Amino acid sequence: MLRLSFLLTLLIACGWSQQTQAKDIRDQVQHHYVDNDGVKIHYVSLGEGPLVVMIHGFPDFWYTWRDQMQALSKKHRVVAVDLRGFNKSDAPQGIDKYKMPTLLSDIVAVIHNEKQEKAIIIGHDWGGSISWSLAMYYPQMVEKLIICNLPHLKGIIRELKNNPKQHKNSEYARQLQEQGAKVLTMERITSWIKDSKEKEIYTEAFKRSSFEAMANYYKANYPREPYESPTFPKVKCSVLMIHGLKDWALLPGALNDTWLWLEKDLTLVTVPEAGHFVQQDASETVTKTMEMWLSR
Repeated sequence: MLRLSFLLTLLIACGWSQQTQAKDIRDQVQHHYVDNDGVKIHYVSLGEGPLVVMIHGFPDFWYTWRDQMQALSKKHRVVAVDLRGFNKSDAPQGIDKYKMPTLLSDIVAVIHNEKQEKAIIIGHDWGGSISWSLAMYYPQMVEKLIICNLPHLKGIIRELKNNPKQHKNSEYARQLQEQGAKVLTMERITSWIKDSKEKEIYTEAFKRSSFEAMANYYKANYPREPYESPTFPKVKCSVLMIHGLKDWALLPGALNDTWLWLEKDLTLVTVPEAGHFVQQDASETVTKTMEMWLSR
């Protein structure tokens, strides 16, 4: 009886160990590359089903979606992209290579590489800006839209123009526009990562990345004074927004009036204790919210 008990304990321990190791998303995903006009875009995939495309922001890479990928891949084929300039994607030179139409074409290339014509799009930060723009200018390709901590562009421009606190808190973006990669260091772009092991993973990815490319996103796309808002097409699909209220870079005032710029329903979820990286700060809340909203 003692020997059987020991064997069961050993089997349970081994199973737990294997299960623990399997939780590392990097050991589960498949890696892919797609060529977009000579620029190699890297992305990873997990699961089968309707296509979900996840787009990270700055400073980040596909790994930011690790928890959400695990959950959503139970019912979907989830792909998470490395934006150009980040991690294993190419980093072409020149500000023009980072203008929004070109960034959109990278995501279109990924969707087509997956042999699909449309997808559920999920974006954070710059990935959120790309996601909003994709929904506005390629509406036929966006089935549903999920945005994490990136208000609609009209809201951001309005707050930059009229909200002194938002204008002040966006000084970092103006520094990147004016000084470029000079203001970026490894210490600065990893300062938000609390866990030491996660910081090692990010540091490794950022060593493969281009600081100049990171700055080019701001040079090519971030609003400039006098902050006049262009006319944007209305978003035609259903939208879920999840916003960490402790985000100092993108204040929640920009969320107001979002419903005016949409043709369909908006679900807005605010998370009081989460910051800019809401998908990590409030991982469980974000994941469950996405699952529930997508299963409606």
